Amino acid sequence: NSTSRMVIGAVAGAIFITVACKKTEDPGSTITQDTTPYMLKTGDFPPPQIATDNALTVQGVKLGRMLFYENMLSRDGSQNCGTCHRQKHAFSDTNQFSIGVDGFPGGRQAMAVFNMAWNTNEFFWDGRAHLLRDQSLKPIQDSLEMAETLDNVVAKLSATQMYRDQFMRVFGSEDITSHKMSLAMEQFMNSIVSVDSKWDRFERGEVTLTPSEQRGRKLFFTEYNQFFPDSSGADCAHCHSPKNFANNQYMNNGLDTDASVLDDIGREKVTMNPMDRGKMKVPSLRNIALTAPYMSDGRFTTLEQVVDHYNNGLNSSATLDPALANTMTTGLMLNAQEKADLIAFLKTFTDETLMTNPEYSDPF
Repeated sequence: NSTSRMVIGAVAGAIFITVACKKTEDPGSTITQDTTPYMLKTGDFPPPQIATDNALTVQGVKLGRMLFYENMLSRDGSQNCGTCHRQKHAFSDTNQFSIGVDGFPGGRQAMAVFNMAWNTNEFFWDGRAHLLRDQSLKPIQDSLEMAETLDNVVAKLSATQMYRDQFMRVFGSEDITSHKMSLAMEQFMNSIVSVDSKWDRFERGEVTLTPSEQRGRKLFFTEYNQFFPDSSGADCAHCHSPKNFANNQYMNNGLDTDASVLDDIGREKVTMNPMDRGKMKVPSLRNIALTAPYMSDGRFTTLEQVVDHYNNGLNSSATLDPALANTMTTGLMLNAQEKADLIAFLKTFTDETLMTNPEYSDPF
């Protein structure tokens, strides 16, 4: 009857209004701080040491993700962090040098952003940022990257109700500051994990490796021995040890001689110590098949070139890592099949979950 239809219509209208209000929050509505913890998926990794003053929360990670993909962080609104750290490439850049808002290239190859929660030794190739929150703000201000000021970014975000609401949820105040921005971006980047590669599943006994991958695995973990060539390995684990296949150190890996390294002195620029000349952060080999080009200057475009460099292309210098210098007399002595096997094993570090996880994607 007509009365029933009126009641149903009124209920439907109420539901519509309620849903609409949830989707587009009323600026006058009461929004409170939400400190619900974010549950980090660590796989088989040990628990990371997250900064005690910036524990991960659901709303904090959400805000950091919004900022990571926010074009307002760049001067002309054309770029965000995800422009040069793309998820499908393990949050790295396929360009040798990332191109900033003014069309200028950066000075080094963009490092991949994952498993930052386990990083314990500064950030950037030369370690010039002490904490991840410090790193998060530098590209915004870099004239070769986003070329914007923090004051301008804060002003733009503060003029947006969506961001005032989200800062309220995270920090209990609508007041937006660059420090709060950095904390949120630190939370999001700490939430990006790569713990589900074929290698991880092999370690758990869930899959088997191919014969080539198995041979490559043996080469990877076997030490170099010039006196017994038949049993000598590639000795990769010297610098790239599980779980993250890195070592949180800075090393000179023989890219340049003492003369040619002057173009980029690496860690020395930060420490002012001549013994750090040419040293760069040892990156994780996880997702290495996705993160070409390789090295701090992106000089190698293929894994074959990388393996050839360590096999017989090292350059001598005063700060060359001693373990690498020890191989220069004979090289690693890898034949074509062994190099192919080693690369096959490196490709088992690819994490398909990282590439497609919607929790890390652009929310806009």
